Amino acid sequence: MKKIGFLSFGHWANHPAYKTRTASDTLLQSIDLAVAAEEIGVDGAYFRVHHFAAQLASPFPLLSAIGAKTSKIEIGTGVIDMRYENPLYMVEDAGAADLISEGRLQLGISRGSPEQVIEGWRYFGYEPKEGENDADMGRRKAMEFLERLDGVGFAQPNPTPMFPNPPGLLRLEPYSKGLRERIWWGAASNATAVWAAENRMHLQSSTLKFDESGKPFHVQQAEQIRLYKEAWKKAGHPGEPRVSVSRSIFALVNDQDRLYFGQEANRVDQIGMIEPGRNAIFGRSYAAEPDKLIKELAEDEAIQEADTLLLTIPNTLGVDYNVHVLSSILEHVAPGLGWR
Repeated sequence: MKKIGFLSFGHWANHPAYKTRTASDTLLQSIDLAVAAEEIGVDGAYFRVHHFAAQLASPFPLLSAIGAKTSKIEIGTGVIDMRYENPLYMVEDAGAADLISEGRLQLGISRGSPEQVIEGWRYFGYEPKEGENDADMGRRKAMEFLERLDGVGFAQPNPTPMFPNPPGLLRLEPYSKGLRERIWWGAASNATAVWAAENRMHLQSSTLKFDESGKPFHVQQAEQIRLYKEAWKKAGHPGEPRVSVSRSIFALVNDQDRLYFGQEANRVDQIGMIEPGRNAIFGRSYAAEPDKLIKELAEDEAIQEADTLLLTIPNTLGVDYNVHVLSSILEHVAPGLGWR
């Protein structure tokens, strides 16, 4: 049994083939898709976060709206770039969204990846401290966010407040008990996966990672996941860690599927660069008739290691088609792999 969710990049553009021509289209269709996905049995609705782009950015209004319109589906991000965030304000936003959804928030965060503009976080008013780089800053903010999620008071109360205070130091409100246990870290390397485990975060591993061995992507990702699990166990944390991997998977069950994704059938891993001087390996897409797809996915070692699979969806093709994409996996592929 695996949890199966979708991951939307939230694109929009004034393109004749797009169902999402505006930001409003994308936001409203994201809500509708999450509602429909819950109805067909999808386990999670996750959204990418990118600034300075025609894509979804500030996630908490969207997550709150989905939380208010659904009752079972997990809602989350993959991932929030912590370089752009005020950790304390984010604690308040996340707490509110989690309470609205009654404890269904699964929040993916990370130190950030290459963005649309040069050092975009500076426009948000942030810069690294002396001796830090931007990645260090992102991790530092993540640690402050985690600390404040614990709900322990830290702020000195005003002796003459507008409203009566409880005794002792004050915490941020609204506080959502249990949210600290549902924070995920998006790791692109083995070392950061281990760091995530040591700091009691679940692991999100995407469709790319730094190329650290020259092996196929799914093999490197599986090794990363095993290192993460070992580090969690060594740290002595209670409970079992969760691990998600993202994949582009399309079951070709009709002519429309073959028109859109038939050309993806022979894709292979690719090597690229997301940071100067450091190669990354990008995992292949999967597109085939269900029987063939089942055989190919059974050989993906990282999927076998993970408990959660996030299906990257073509959100620009609209709600109805994406419901079809998700339904095809649930009906024609998941049972053959023992996921359902």
